[in-house]
Amino acid sequence: MARANAQIHAIIGPAVSALGFELLGVEHLAQGRHTLLRIYIDHPDGIDVDNCADVSRQVSAVMDVEDPISGEYTLEVSSPGLNRPLFSAEQFARYPEHLVDVRLRVAQEGRRKFRGRLRQVGEDSLTIEVDGQEYELTIDNIDKANLIHEW
Repeated sequence: MARANAQIHAIIGPAVSALGFELLGVEHLAQGRHTLLRIYIDHPDGIDVDNCADVSRQVSAVMDVEDPISGEYTLEVSSPGLNRPLFSAEQFARYPEHLVDVRLRVAQEGRRKFRGRLRQVGEDSLTIEVDGQEYELTIDNIDKANLIHEW
């Protein structure tokens, strides 16, 4: 998790938890003058639009007070959906043997993108099997990861 995202996660995490939801992760996407702050929440009973609206109001209030993002931004609160994003070793560990899509910050063995079966999760790394070959990837080098829904 990037340092800025970790800071935002720490700021809004208690507010999300107080509402009874799990804060899965934060994406802070700066695109020129337009900045998007997307947060993913989850709950054992699922997430609906009202849940997202409640969390959005609470997070907006906290962000207004703490002000960790300079300038204007758009806040988006989302459920994880079918191709759920994965942000931590704990989240990867919930889905052993599932298909995952991983994009690295820095290339490893000549590649940045890996799509394969999640074989093992450690404290700071994970092993995925891609086309019969296993790759050990460090969690800190993961830019983006998603669970791939298999029909």
